[in-house]
Amino acid sequence: MSEDLFDDDLEPSSGSARTPMARRFRGYLPVVVDVECGGFNCATDALLEIAATTIAMDEQGLVYPDHTYFFRVEPFEGANIEPAALEFTGIKLDHPLRQAVPEHDALADIFRGVRKAVKSAGCKRAILVGHNSSFDLGFLNAAVARSGIKRNPFHPFSSFDTATLAGLAYGQTVLAKACQAAGIPFDGREAHSARYDTEKTAELFCGIVNRWKEMGGWEEFDE
Repeated sequence: MSEDLFDDDLEPSSGSARTPMARRFRGYLPVVVDVECGGFNCATDALLEIAATTIAMDEQGLVYPDHTYFFRVEPFEGANIEPAALEFTGIKLDHPLRQAVPEHDALADIFRGVRKAVKSAGCKRAILVGHNSSFDLGFLNAAVARSGIKRNPFHPFSSFDTATLAGLAYGQTVLAKACQAAGIPFDGREAHSARYDTEKTAELFCGIVNRWKEMGGWEEFDE
């Protein structure tokens, strides 16, 4: 199935043929996403946290993490939550400072920020970047469907997987070990928080992309 079927509803911004970011990823803006959930099944298990970090590019063509959006999310009605998942993430659903919001509200706020970043970068759509990205994309798409959101700025099935990229660049596929190999500080006590994991994944992604550029593996070109 051609991805062009999903691009017809999104017109490229006026500068999409000129901006370096748009040229770098064929009109797509990388946005790093991480989710923490009540299990592994995106159709039945609760989305409990979500974070998204937009990626920007400087005048030298190097990418960097820009802005992070983070929400604790109320489990949708009837959602399954595995005790083992809560033990693994350390999420306490009844914590008085959790301040969770409904899925729709979290996604709507994140999507507003992502659409603004897409427009600012002269891109036509966002593409999800994640560590084992199919997992995060599956939960994102399931939450979008439950929430009835019509304007999803992310490509529906394409993504960039930093586990794969880190395996190529550093021989490591676990996030903490990949960050260590890349010289990125990683605190295991902070891991499995959507905000922390998203921001570390964003650092890892940008580091790999920039290293590739500095090695001469990619040169800017006009479409």
